[in-house]
Amino acid sequence: MGDKMKTILITGARSGLIESVIQKIKNKDYFIYVTVHRKSQLKAMLKKYQKYNNIQCFKLDITDKNDRKLIENLKIDILINNAAIGEGGSILEIDMKKVRNNYEVNVFSSFEIAQIVLKNMIRQGKGKIIIMSSLAGIYSPRFMGVYASTKAAIIKLSTTLRKELKLLNKDIQIVMIEPGFYHTGFNQVMFQNKYDWMDKDSYFLENIKLIRKREKLIERFIEKKELSSIRRKIITAIEKENPHFIYRAPFSQVLFSKIYQLFWE
Repeated sequence: MGDKMKTILITGARSGLIESVIQKIKNKDYFIYVTVHRKSQLKAMLKKYQKYNNIQCFKLDITDKNDRKLIENLKIDILINNAAIGEGGSILEIDMKKVRNNYEVNVFSSFEIAQIVLKNMIRQGKGKIIIMSSLAGIYSPRFMGVYASTKAAIIKLSTTLRKELKLLNKDIQIVMIEPGFYHTGFNQVMFQNKYDWMDKDSYFLENIKLIRKREKLIERFIEKKELSSIRRKIITAIEKENPHFIYRAPFSQVLFSKIYQLFWE
């Protein structure tokens, strides 16, 4: 591995968005650790990147202590903390096990990964942590409150982490990416998983048709089918020597989030 080649570790690398980023940077001067949650997902990743000597794929369930040990001795220049899940449903009635699991993945385990990588970055004196948050952490769509709250927690933790690291006088950068609604399949999973239990027993049984209709409108008119606007932000965060703290896209949804903050918070 050349001295100029930077090493990137990506968690949750199966997603459509991050996969599109990998496609854009795989032929550049990076060595990339592509990690996925399950062994079944790993098989597909190994096949996809088998021709690339600068890509190594392995299973990294960020909630698994033994899996986390796999990265303890890796020299990482850039961490892209992307692994996440979304549990849909009303805060009024969602099973607290689902809430805890959503926080375990999106918040607790993600920041454990960051802590492990940061220890080595502090020794190196430099590094970059790119944390995937969401515009949902700013405005909370109905029946997405649990997921949105995990992203709000990420925003606050990342903001504080950035302030604390400045006291160490190390060249370690914290960058947050806040995508809006993009058509990657993630939103559809979150829209649908609440109906596993809401269709059977819910305070909102009479509203389900309306809720489903609203979700179809989001899919049709709000979700961005083209990923280029947010992909460019992520690649800028990777490549820029002094990136901004926050990158958001698409513009229309960013504008809405700012209006929301001004008038509805």
